[in-house]
Amino acid sequence: MSLHIIFNDEDQSIYQVKTHARGPIGSLPLTAQMLEESPSGDLFGMTQNVGMGWKPEELLGKQVLILGTNGGIRDQDGSPVALGYHTGHWEVDLLMSEAAKEIREKKGVPFAAFVSDPCDGRSQGTLGMFDSFPFRNDAALVYRRLIRSLPTRQAVIGVATCDKGLPAMMIALAGTHDLPTVIVPGGVTLPPTVGEDAGKVQTIGARFANKEITLKEASELGCVSCASTGGGCQFLGTAATSQVVAEALGMAVTHSALAPSGQPIWGEMARQSARAALEMEKNQITTKDIVTDKAIENAMVVHAAFGGSTNLLLHIPAIAHAAKCRIPTVEDWIRINRKTPRLVSVLPNGPDYHPTVRAYLAGGVPEVMLHLRELGLLHEDVLTVTGATLGENLDWWEQSERRTEIKKRLLNEDGVHPEEVIMNPDQARKRGLTSTVTFPEGNIAPEGAVIKSTSIDPTVVSEDGVYRHTGEAKVFTSERDAIRAIKTGGIQAGDVMVVMGGGPLGTGMEETYQLTSALKYLPFGKHVSLITDARFSGVSTGACIGHVGPEALADGPIGKLRDGDVIEIVIDCVQLEGTVNFVGAKDERVSITEATEILNRRTRHPDLKPNAQLPDDTRLWAALQAVSGGTWRGSVYDVDRILEVLNAGMEAMSKEKNLT
Repeated sequence: MSLHIIFNDEDQSIYQVKTHARGPIGSLPLTAQMLEESPSGDLFGMTQNVGMGWKPEELLGKQVLILGTNGGIRDQDGSPVALGYHTGHWEVDLLMSEAAKEIREKKGVPFAAFVSDPCDGRSQGTLGMFDSFPFRNDAALVYRRLIRSLPTRQAVIGVATCDKGLPAMMIALAGTHDLPTVIVPGGVTLPPTVGEDAGKVQTIGARFANKEITLKEASELGCVSCASTGGGCQFLGTAATSQVVAEALGMAVTHSALAPSGQPIWGEMARQSARAALEMEKNQITTKDIVTDKAIENAMVVHAAFGGSTNLLLHIPAIAHAAKCRIPTVEDWIRINRKTPRLVSVLPNGPDYHPTVRAYLAGGVPEVMLHLRELGLLHEDVLTVTGATLGENLDWWEQSERRTEIKKRLLNEDGVHPEEVIMNPDQARKRGLTSTVTFPEGNIAPEGAVIKSTSIDPTVVSEDGVYRHTGEAKVFTSERDAIRAIKTGGIQAGDVMVVMGGGPLGTGMEETYQLTSALKYLPFGKHVSLITDARFSGVSTGACIGHVGPEALADGPIGKLRDGDVIEIVIDCVQLEGTVNFVGAKDERVSITEATEILNRRTRHPDLKPNAQLPDDTRLWAALQAVSGGTWRGSVYDVDRILEVLNAGMEAMSKEKNLT
């Protein structure tokens, strides 16, 4: 019987229960004015603080709230007591501790709170992906509530690393307009000395199914991929790109993005960030002074120069919305990507697949910004959390010992010249680095779509820099069916895969990295195109067109495609222009105008419907973000717009009730 198992062999000492204790020694540093004028919550907060062990005489320092995405429980020696969801939040508590110690040394009073985050890699291909993107808004909301729930805080530090936790933290802090706030990027994990990065290793199932690797190879590769216990994945996916964007916005201290987790330079970053927060408070610098329209544009420029994840096209507008800045449009993204050269050779884009720690040692964000400054692409007058302008930060970086020493380390440790990782524009042009993102349109995507054109396999791009593919559609109404087709031989070179129903209304806008990664690492994959209303992981590469709008379940034309339809894709990787069109059947090609009319007359695919297991939480998120402008506005909650629609609906229902 389970009761016997649960309560067997109890130690008798557990019954020695105390019923009272003396309480903390000392007295609160109260004054008559505090007792007469302070809210009761402020006074009771002091009681709580000493109740947790803080010395009464140290209560009146500046209070700094440290928010983190920490997950799991580590023993004192670092070994796991309980696992987290991913390495990205496994060591975040160490950074928080370093920041807290620095604040205490400066006579401040640190507080800490946690909202952990999921792992998009862990949830790929599972129902957990239905909660991935919506989690960002939920976490940002909770972070804001935690900030407001500590009324005595005078500054906020956010420590975060990965795909949803860090964007959520940036959104929350960007919306904290009147307080000093600083982002501490949680860093990156190391690549294995021999093995594969955490992006490629996610394809062991597809490669084994296609007899590309053995069971032994899959088992060994999967074991060694995360070569250090903390930090985000080793490629420039959404996690690493979000770190880069945090620094580019001026919300993080100089040369903080992509630091190797667990190492001294990483811990020092947390202490530097704590000092920055205290200095901001002292000098009355707040978030609204940092996150401005110019800062948002700087972040977009740096995103393009790195060749960052397309998921930031969802997150940067949300940050701008939270900061009450101008929300960038598709036209803004096109303009910036056309004028900004890609300068970084890193996983997953190449041409050389350097891990992110090498980008850090090559100089990271400030090194890239030096090149962008020479091109006149940055607003140097923006203020940053260092208390200095971006231009002043870059002047310091250019002459710093830090810059010289970390570059030496890259050459001595890996034998890699920094200029091979972060290039000047001439070098980048000679190496064939193209700009990052293209926004194709057409009768399948009348509201637009996104492709990371810089990562299309160069061997299928013509000499004029244009990718052209015309092929027959193989249509899937779920990612599960699509990955099964890839694993069982249902996809061949020349096919155009269409995966519909993956937008917010269908699956919470799931990531489809299972598909894109399999196509990248299978020999025929570069000859297959993918079109979907879902989104892609930041590590995705290939001729993969996502974010198709309108989504299928919002009556988008993508939801009317059928097996055998002929699709024509043209992506100009130089001019960053493209089209994705239905052009008829195999034996009957028609004009674009006629094809569009055919699509307009068609009904939805008969198997298209929201996933039956889509959580109610995600259904609500999908509805709220749709009312607020949808994915092109960052899938935010525009409260004024939501209230307007709700009020209109209630009025309409009231009139209908009165009529009946």
